[in-house]
Order: sequence, then C-alpha cells, then structure tokens
Amino acid sequence: MKRFLFAPLLGSLIGVPVHAAPIAMEDQSQLQPAGAHGAAVQFQPPKESELPDNAYGKLVKQGYALFVDTKRLAPQFVGNGLNCSNCHLDQGRLANSAPLWGAYPMYPAYRKKNDKVNTFAERLQGCFQFSMNGGTPPAADSPEITALSVYAYWLASKAPLGVELPGRGYPDVPAPAKGYDLAQGAEVYKGQCAVCHGAEGQGQKVGDNYVMPPLWGKDSYNWGAGMHRINTAASFIKHNMPLGQGGSLTDQQAWDVAAYVNRHERPQDPRLVDGSVEKTRVKFHANDGVNLYGQTVDGVLIGQGIR
Repeated sequence: MKRFLFAPLLGSLIGVPVHAAPIAMEDQSQLQPAGAHGAAVQFQPPKESELPDNAYGKLVKQGYALFVDTKRLAPQFVGNGLNCSNCHLDQGRLANSAPLWGAYPMYPAYRKKNDKVNTFAERLQGCFQFSMNGGTPPAADSPEITALSVYAYWLASKAPLGVELPGRGYPDVPAPAKGYDLAQGAEVYKGQCAVCHGAEGQGQKVGDNYVMPPLWGKDSYNWGAGMHRINTAASFIKHNMPLGQGGSLTDQQAWDVAAYVNRHERPQDPRLVDGSVEKTRVKFHANDGVNLYGQTVDGVLIGQGIR
C-alpha cells in the first residue's frame, strides 16, 4: 500500500464499533448509490506526485500533517492521546476505514446525532469534541478545520459528488444471532489486541507520544464518540484489525472484542445532562446503536467517566 511521504506516520489503529441493524447516522437517501454510476472498482485517491507546488499544495500538506499528528500540532483541541489517523487508517486513504475520500463528497448531510444538516466542517468539529475529547472544537473557519478540509477535498478531488463509493465508512458487520460475549471478547483482546494496545487498553508510547492508541481510560475517545457504539467498533475491527490483518477475525469475534473494549470506562460524554448518566442515556444513547452507556455490567454502572 502506497504511503504518503510528507511526514512520518505517527498514527496507527484503534478498536472501533459496528452495528446490529443499520443506524441512520447520516441520511443519504437523497443521494445516488454507487451503482447508479456503475462504480464497482475501488476509488483511488490522488498520488503525492500529483500535488501542485503552490499555496494549495502547501495547505494540503498542512492538513496531512495535522491529520497524522493531531495531538502534537493541535494540543488545545485534543484532550486525549489520539490522532485523526487512529480511526482513519493509512492517512485517511484506506477503504473500509472511513477514508476521507469517501466522506467529503457526501456532505452536507443530515446527522441523527445532532438532528441537523451538517457541513463537512461541522463533522470535523464533532470529531474533535467526541473522538478527540477536545472540549470546545476549533471554529469552522479556523486554520485547523480549513487545513483538514482542504486535505480531505484533495483526497476526494477525483471522486463523484454525492455518490456513496465502495469502501466508504466502516461496512456493517451483522450482529451475532446470540449476541456478544464479554468473556470471549476478553480472550480475543488478550490474544489479538493486547500486544499493540496493552493489557489494560493503555496503548503504547514512545516518549510522550502514543504510537499505539489507548482503547479506554483517560486518553481514549469519550462516551460521546461513535466508537463507543459496539456495532461501529465491531465493524472497524472486523475490516481493519489486527493491523494489517483485516478480515481475519470472525463476525462473532469482532463483536465480542468490541463489546469488551467498550465496557471499560473512558472520559464522560460532554453532553452530560444534569450530571446524570441515566438522563444522558435516555436523551443520547438509548437509540444510538448498540452501546453500554448507562447500563449496569457486573454490578457497575457504565458511563460514569474518568474522574
């Protein structure tokens, strides 16, 4: 797989969710499916050699650097140890890993999560707020959002507008007939994930920087991030994990380990209602895919956050 050479790749991987039944997080019903244009082959984003040597090319490079080194380059907007490239692999190029070339042409789009039509800039702001646990996200016209948007636009510059291309997002993985098994998920994690992400989900560091992202705890995504959905995490895991061996786990294993990861505590949902996990579940989580937020597991209320 060809790699971008603008800067060292600092991001790696992160366990993420999938869903049992399709969850309409983005309503694209007004857009044309890929089949309408006969798009059966995998889209290929432009190569580095095609990037112009001008102000536009410079801004693309800035967006790329921010994408793979988010924590270091935008510390004021990142409250954990993650980079954008932890969830969007191969610098946002990899199919079935929510590639930027598959996302950019589909916006503006309605999102159930905030019940409004979102621009691409607003979608990026949500990533900072939830996946990056960054508190107040960058302004829509900030240098950070602008650079990331230009980088995404460049990767999608040869893609058709409003066409859902193969490889967009994290393809759904059917829910197991008997549901997920946390005990089996712990075994899958021990055998397949701990070598990179640590026995306690703590990730791996070189100096102060994570080279393998934490999957739970204070430096992972918060309870408002899409990855807290077991169905979303299972989808990411199935298609992308273990790193370089995507597709090697069964659907059952992907669901089991996604559930195991997401039964651990992480930073609180920034939308917390009146300080109540129960109220927050009712308002934001009860119909948000398959998740454990606000539920009791082994006598412990999940979703209390990291204190």
